[in-house]
Amino acid sequence: MSIVDGDANRFGTVAFYASLGRAFVIMCGVVPLLFLIELLDQSTRHRLDVQAGIIPHALDGLDGVIFAPFLHADLDHFYGNSVPLLLTGTFVLATGVRRFLLVTAVIAVVSGLGVWFTGDPHTVVIGASGVIFGYLGFLLVRGIVERSWWGIAVGLLVGLLYGTQLTNALPGDTRFSWQAHLFGLIGGVVAAFLFRHRDEPRDRGMRLPLPLDQP
Repeated sequence: MSIVDGDANRFGTVAFYASLGRAFVIMCGVVPLLFLIELLDQSTRHRLDVQAGIIPHALDGLDGVIFAPFLHADLDHFYGNSVPLLLTGTFVLATGVRRFLLVTAVIAVVSGLGVWFTGDPHTVVIGASGVIFGYLGFLLVRGIVERSWWGIAVGLLVGLLYGTQLTNALPGDTRFSWQAHLFGLIGGVVAAFLFRHRDEPRDRGMRLPLPLDQP
């Protein structure tokens, strides 16, 4: 197998398709997990939402920065997030498990803290949409940052599919937390710069200098 055939970051290689396939399978396991959490939440009459959601400006609501992305208001809320999470999460995860975890952590923290500092203190904010917007930001910017044509192509694809949703990162419908969307998007862009892939120079073979003096 050549070097290119084993490079998971290069479009068209066997390793690339294998990485994308594994990422899709893993994300297909994440979505049912969130579904089970929502069923558990409903069985407790949504106590999890109140206890583990983000309550802006309240210290006892700060732990929601970690737990809120796993919770949803109802099944319709969950269904609305499941497909975008599956698609965007697959492309981010395909870039590497370690980077996926780091990117997700940065997005969740930036989005969650943004909501906690700027949100309405009389609300409880839950849902994975902040993370989804973060993945959108990461994918839209990653190709440009890394100067990768494949990354740019993925960003264009995601932009065509969900570009109109970016308007939800602006103040508008009071049913949704535009702060979670906006700060999630910012977190994704920041993560694209922090965890950009740096190409290492390839070994093109060793060149031996000719001796200056022949015996």
